[in-house]
Amino acid sequence: MGRSRYKIYEPTYPHFITCTILHWIPIFTRTETTNIIFDSLKFLQKEDNLKIYAYVILENHLHIIVSSDDVSKTIKKFKSFTAKEILKYLQNKNVKTILEQLAFYKKAHKTQTTYQLWQEGYQPKLIKDEKMMIETINYIHQNPVKRGYVDVAKHWRYSSARDYEDEKGLIDIERLF
Repeated sequence: MGRSRYKIYEPTYPHFITCTILHWIPIFTRTETTNIIFDSLKFLQKEDNLKIYAYVILENHLHIIVSSDDVSKTIKKFKSFTAKEILKYLQNKNVKTILEQLAFYKKAHKTQTTYQLWQEGYQPKLIKDEKMMIETINYIHQNPVKRGYVDVAKHWRYSSARDYEDEKGLIDIERLF
């Protein structure tokens, strides 16, 4: 992640973050791999004061709006831990095709490891105000709808949409803070 050109200047403010699997390989098609994501986020809620405002996990990337004591350090921990655990899972299940892809597409400067799971960086975007928060949450929640996976955002299994939307599909801002 050290090669990211994106910088966080307000480390305790909410940020919109995208984490993408290397070469858009579909890793999150199994409950076990998404559970690794959720377990890591739960741990970081306790350890790093991580607050999750919204999330969606698709087959090859995830979007989250989070804040913590230091967002940059928290996301670094998140990506490091989840990469190790997901790779361990793939190796234990002998998922050769995906492991071969993760080795093939690994960046040349990653000499300390056989595989690379995440693309470098995570494109943090500071959430500046309530309007931006609502627009970004709506963008996140509509991702599975735009891709044609579900007709209604709250039907996507790995999304916070059902937690925030009322019967009209609107965000209840009071639930965010």
